[in-house]
Amino acid sequence: MQFILSCFLLLPLLIVFTLESLLKLFIPKKRKSVTGEIVLITGAGHGIGRLTAYEFAKLKSKLVLWDINKHGIEETAAECRRLGAKAHAFVVDCSNREDIYNSAKKVKAEIGDVSILINNAGVVYTSDLFATQDPEIEKTFEVNIFAHFWTTKAFLPAMMKCNHGHIVTVASAAGYVGIPFLMAYCSSKFAAIGFHKTLTAELAALERTGVKTTCLCTNFINTGFIKNTSTSLGPPLEPEEVVDKLMNGILTEQKMIFVPYCIKILTMLERIFPDRFLTVLKRKFNIKFDANIGYKIKGQ
Repeated sequence: MQFILSCFLLLPLLIVFTLESLLKLFIPKKRKSVTGEIVLITGAGHGIGRLTAYEFAKLKSKLVLWDINKHGIEETAAECRRLGAKAHAFVVDCSNREDIYNSAKKVKAEIGDVSILINNAGVVYTSDLFATQDPEIEKTFEVNIFAHFWTTKAFLPAMMKCNHGHIVTVASAAGYVGIPFLMAYCSSKFAAIGFHKTLTAELAALERTGVKTTCLCTNFINTGFIKNTSTSLGPPLEPEEVVDKLMNGILTEQKMIFVPYCIKILTMLERIFPDRFLTVLKRKFNIKFDANIGYKIKGQ
């Protein structure tokens, strides 16, 4: 009873904070400067990681670029330099913890303390549970979530020491809604969102609120990783559109970025609507893509 009463006493705060949030929708938030900040981006050899590197290069940040693809990461670094930024390319296997830790030591020794960490590297296998090989499941988690722990453990202490920094988690709408034939990927992205939310809470508990956190959740992106995607939510997103939203979210210190915005609404509705209705609603999404199905119905 005492707990219910204490919650009821929070009602005035709820009203004030709700009005404040509504007001902020009409007042553009000032973008912070990232000039001179050391920005490390994993998976920077292609796609979202590469385009994000270009945007930070335009803002005169110092780029530390990681990718397993040597040719791709060197191309990204060369373009960042052409845009006027200092860029350092490292060939790093984000599925390998020791490779991450060793590369982090080199970065700190040769370049300095990273102040913006963007955990972007990811892998995806489009297959049902039975067609997904055990090593593929392991690699999905090693890259999509375990690497977040290793990079954050490597670079967060310096951020916490000066109470300044930013950690960005590139997750997915698949971290909120389970999608058939993406079981390993969805599971890893559910974990990535949990990582972001818990890290945010932990930084607050340790009174290190100067270290900001941001999480990106998107619909399918036209990067070629998933073939022939289609959904009633709209065509696959273009990488440039996603990076534009991501950069705005980082520079205005948004905790969650949803692209398109309707994904946020859908995550809210999932907590309210009955399961049977949600089942029907998810069918309406009509999500399709090429996938390898290992399960065979008897007689087929």
